[in-house]
Amino acid sequence: MTDGAASTVDLVRAASMEKIVALCKRRGFVYPGSEIYGGLANTWDYGPLGAELKRNIKDLWWSTFVQRRRDIVGLDAGILMHPKVWEASGHVVNFNDPLVDCKTCKSRFRADHLIEERLGQQVDGKSPDELSAILAEAKLPCPRCGNRTLTDARQFNMMFTTTIGPVSETGVQVYLRPETAQAMFVQYKNVLATTRVKLPFGIAQIGKAFRNEITPGNFIFRDIEFEQMEIEYFVKPVEAAEAFERWIADMRGWLDLLCVRAEHVRVREHSPEELSHYSSRTIDFEYLFPGPMGWRELFGLANRSDFDLSQHQQ
Repeated sequence: MTDGAASTVDLVRAASMEKIVALCKRRGFVYPGSEIYGGLANTWDYGPLGAELKRNIKDLWWSTFVQRRRDIVGLDAGILMHPKVWEASGHVVNFNDPLVDCKTCKSRFRADHLIEERLGQQVDGKSPDELSAILAEAKLPCPRCGNRTLTDARQFNMMFTTTIGPVSETGVQVYLRPETAQAMFVQYKNVLATTRVKLPFGIAQIGKAFRNEITPGNFIFRDIEFEQMEIEYFVKPVEAAEAFERWIADMRGWLDLLCVRAEHVRVREHSPEELSHYSSRTIDFEYLFPGPMGWRELFGLANRSDFDLSQHQQ
């Protein structure tokens, strides 16, 4: 794609997104965060109608997957957990994105997204060195200022940190959770002891998660602060493949319940290079969003095997 064509696509994307943002603000669905102070990038507040819509979806999900089922129980865990949780889960080492910086305007971008959007190449699983080589060969300009002064790709951890204690120098560094799942693994034994559930069973949770990632500016899609509706379902290893297929059907049923048009949904299997460090199989349910966004992930289904429970047992 030429620089001129890329600029045209960016302008169309910005114009379409601006109309959506303006409509949501005007109707009271979503407001820019901290707007009276100039706003804070990639933060949004749900207005009166947005809050009701969001609550309705969460209530329906909880009713469908927890209250109406005998095999799933609920959990409401805290956002902050012991830092060793994230060391054991692999997030401290593996929860990274490959980023590049513009030396001219100081903007930061996802290296893999730049290559996929500008060159049309799929680069899942490639190392920072491989991404840097592709960027250097293509001589891609900075999407923001147009200068060809992008740095080599480097890995950046996406977890936010904060400190517990009155003095930061002596306090304990902790992380804002990047996913709700780990609490369900950490509390697995307590859930077993107090509810007397037996395999197969699931633990469900709705809660905030935080990821310090470079977002593409697609409004509330993939923000740095968001809510997850998540289920961890535990089965015997020999039953995992069958359970995986059942959950694919259950997820399709959930979309039907929301009256999502079937022709706008597809299931995409992750390649081996694309799999997360904890997953032996992952699929994404993707939705065909209007305009330049195209196919984007709605939610995923992953076979985490016994990775998490084993890590926390050590």
